[in-house]
Amino acid sequence: MASRPRAFSKVFLPVLPSPPLPPLLLLPRRRGAAAQGAGGVAGAAVMAAAPAPRKWEGVVDEALEREVLGACLDQAPERRRVREAFKDVQLSIDHCLFKKGQYSGVGTKESYERNSRGVEIFSKCWFPENHSMKAIVCFCHGYGDTCTFFLDGVARKIASAGYGVFALDYPGFGLSEGLHGYIPSFDTLVDDVAEHFAKIKGNPEHRGLPSFLFGQSMGGAVALKVHFKQPNEWNSAILVAPMCKIADDVVPPWPVQQVLIFLARLLPREKLVPQKDLAELAFKEKKKREQTSYNVIAYKDKPRLRTALEMLKTTQEIERHLEEVSLPMIILHGEADLVTDPAVSKALYEKAKSSDKKLCLYKDAYHAILEGEPDETIFQVLDDIISWLDQHSTKEVPLS
Repeated sequence: MASRPRAFSKVFLPVLPSPPLPPLLLLPRRRGAAAQGAGGVAGAAVMAAAPAPRKWEGVVDEALEREVLGACLDQAPERRRVREAFKDVQLSIDHCLFKKGQYSGVGTKESYERNSRGVEIFSKCWFPENHSMKAIVCFCHGYGDTCTFFLDGVARKIASAGYGVFALDYPGFGLSEGLHGYIPSFDTLVDDVAEHFAKIKGNPEHRGLPSFLFGQSMGGAVALKVHFKQPNEWNSAILVAPMCKIADDVVPPWPVQQVLIFLARLLPREKLVPQKDLAELAFKEKKKREQTSYNVIAYKDKPRLRTALEMLKTTQEIERHLEEVSLPMIILHGEADLVTDPAVSKALYEKAKSSDKKLCLYKDAYHAILEGEPDETIFQVLDDIISWLDQHSTKEVPLS
């Protein structure tokens, strides 16, 4: 495929991006004096008063659409209200992950619990109802994602193969408490994730089961940081297009980094980081790209300054410690990914000291290989993941 320029903003946004904004309703240009008369003015007034195109016409009633699009999602109560009103619509879209009846015998559970910092965390699990779990899979979602949309289909597929899948929304994301899209400290976020997963692994029903870290995009960085924090407590990792190293040609110059650090100290919550819409780079299929708009509680605004800085610092830290990755792992990445460069995953594969590791590259695939590719590619990636899980949960896999 033809090469495309890499946006500077991708340093801060190796994520599942928000959908494109609808085109502006533009008035026609004037054509001579006649256009300036009463008829021209009246015509312009009619055009100006015409309603904007419906975003989900034919799928969502107009009142619900206005309610959802007009909501301020800065805080969790409003995000929870919007999700509750919209969740049935989400699961009704025509996407291969949501085909009715394809994953029988899968149970789900949603819950809220305050962690040791007093933050109320939303979590969800998917599990086989008719037989015992083979292992537990702990999922870390991406920056612009939640655990209540596309992940629901991914998790159902994995649970239908006999695994318990456990996920949480990070503080400030999805249905968990916190300012929307705000990461004041990546290390604190990782601590929250590690604490939540420790409770799951410590459940008497799960003791003795192999445990897998699963990280997608920014969640790959979260998973790797959890591994660094707990190097001997996980059996394996599954990393999908992980944000674990910034390519040399897009690292911001040192002076730019200093400006970012300075501004983040003064205005940490402000949405001032330039952002290019990366949906076309992440989702290969147009229809699936448009369906990202149904994840109505995903963070879609410009990155907050502190969030951008924390993500940049984290990728730099992980880049310096790739050689310390020691657990068995499979890395899955689209060869045509222009959001997180596949060279990132190749570097991780080559430098990690893990003796049991595998790199799967998918020809012509973009960033969102679990959501945005043709159906056959999505299910190929899922089959590769389940095959890895089967191989590493049915044999004795010593902890690193």
